[in-house]
Amino acid sequence: MDTGRRPGAAQLAFDELGTPLRDITFVVFDLETTGTKPGPDGITEIGAVKIRAGEIVGEFATFVNPGMPIPPQIVELTGITGAMVYDAPRIERVLPAFLEFISGAVLVAHNAAFDTGFMRAACEGHGYHWPKTAVVCTVRLARRVISRDETPSYRLSALAALFGARTTPNHRALADARATVDVLHALLERVGNLGVHTLEELLDYLPEVTAAQRRKRSLAEHLPSRPGVYLFRGPSDEVLYVGTSSDLRRRVRQYFTGSESRGRIREMVALAERVDAVECAHALEAAVRELRLIAAHRPMYNRRSKNPRHSWWVALTEEAFPRLSVVRMPRDGMLGPFRTQTDARSAADTLAGASGLRTCTQRISATSPNGTPCVLAELGRCGAPCAGKQTVEAYRPGVLAVSGLIAGTDGRPLRAAADQLARLAAAEHYEQAAQHRDQLAGLIRAVGRAHRQSALAGIPELIAAGPDGNGGWELAVIRHGRLASAGVARRGVPPMPVVEMLVASAETVIPGPGPLFGAIPEEIGILLRWLTRPGVRLVRTTHPWAEPAAVAGGWQEWLDLAASATALERVAG
Repeated sequence: MDTGRRPGAAQLAFDELGTPLRDITFVVFDLETTGTKPGPDGITEIGAVKIRAGEIVGEFATFVNPGMPIPPQIVELTGITGAMVYDAPRIERVLPAFLEFISGAVLVAHNAAFDTGFMRAACEGHGYHWPKTAVVCTVRLARRVISRDETPSYRLSALAALFGARTTPNHRALADARATVDVLHALLERVGNLGVHTLEELLDYLPEVTAAQRRKRSLAEHLPSRPGVYLFRGPSDEVLYVGTSSDLRRRVRQYFTGSESRGRIREMVALAERVDAVECAHALEAAVRELRLIAAHRPMYNRRSKNPRHSWWVALTEEAFPRLSVVRMPRDGMLGPFRTQTDARSAADTLAGASGLRTCTQRISATSPNGTPCVLAELGRCGAPCAGKQTVEAYRPGVLAVSGLIAGTDGRPLRAAADQLARLAAAEHYEQAAQHRDQLAGLIRAVGRAHRQSALAGIPELIAAGPDGNGGWELAVIRHGRLASAGVARRGVPPMPVVEMLVASAETVIPGPGPLFGAIPEEIGILLRWLTRPGVRLVRTTHPWAEPAAVAGGWQEWLDLAASATALERVAG
């Protein structure tokens, strides 16, 4: 028997053979919803089962308050009533725990496009990042291996009955997820008989994989199985697409399998000639580098903002009777940032109406005003300084209140806006009240976001550590709202010497102008989400990290009620 290598034959490395399915951690999950389209809300229950090597290693189950009524037909189908979810957490409070549960796993769902669509929309609506991971749809897989002669339907109930699942699906999330686990195992057994034994082979086995995609898998051969950022480059060495992953090699290989169904990305893969990678210490560093690289290269296939510095701000003008103006360039004492000019204008109008500031654009002399009162003055919503009916001294309290709100010391404008809302509702002007409610909610969220971001950006140096999941620590040095250095202290390694090394080698950050000291709002948002994760600790900071609590901080319950009312109106409409 010849057991040696033939001359000229190349032996494949283990990782080139793919990742054996027995070594893959799968999370099989299911959602129950109100039956609406995917959006920030609408999920009523999440159930998930984590499996590895055929064994269950964990489960996740929770009701979710959907923020809207559950239609009668959905109650009849699932048995989930409004009373059952009344005291349940909202989806924005469930997402951190669920994202932690699925971290590093391959996702599985029955009709996966539905479940992942809802979760992706919920993450986008509440400021969380939906992971870029492989997804296996048991419906698609079943269609490949089971003929119509065996089953009249590919519904979960039919497949569970066909394979003798231990759990009967009943339109409840955890029960359906458990049933899907048994269906998945049965399907994997069938494809195993066809020679499918690795994750890559499984994803390849799904439909719509072209020969060109398979050939380009070699572009990932040189990449490490480490966290970092990858860059697809085109024929002229231009950057086509930038992404991140906790495992660069595995993630890039997935672009050449059936798990990639996005038309634009398949087009990008067809153009790609090379894939470069930047290794990172951990996912936080990768997310920040991705943001910076997208801004630097402006790749045509990335949908994410290519101009992270192009935000809008609300500022008080410098004149005798200041007004609120929407501008591009930040400076101290401004409110923002806002993603769009429309959002900034809405906040400015709401704030002006609550504080009594004028909204006209004319310049008014402090000593000899000669204008004519407008309709707002006739309605009692402006003191008419243009016509000399309001002095600089009488106008000043509104200016000071707005300045105090922006600084985080005066919440009177928000309370005044809430009083206006109450008067509209009492007068039964319900449409105006609803519009004013949504505008006030937008203003409160903007003020809270501004205070959180400026508080972090104002700290010259903050060092934090988060658990890496293996007994070690992920470390970050943050200077004026920018990630200046990142590293890891593995289990058993004293972290403080690593911290000192990171500080010594950290990027020098010179603070810029404006409330964010020149930092990019999106980068501050990434840092804040990481810093507020469970288990993250402050190592040390040059200044106390504190946010104003007396302004937007006390309005969370009101915001929850406003969001519920808005959702109810959408359903009724």
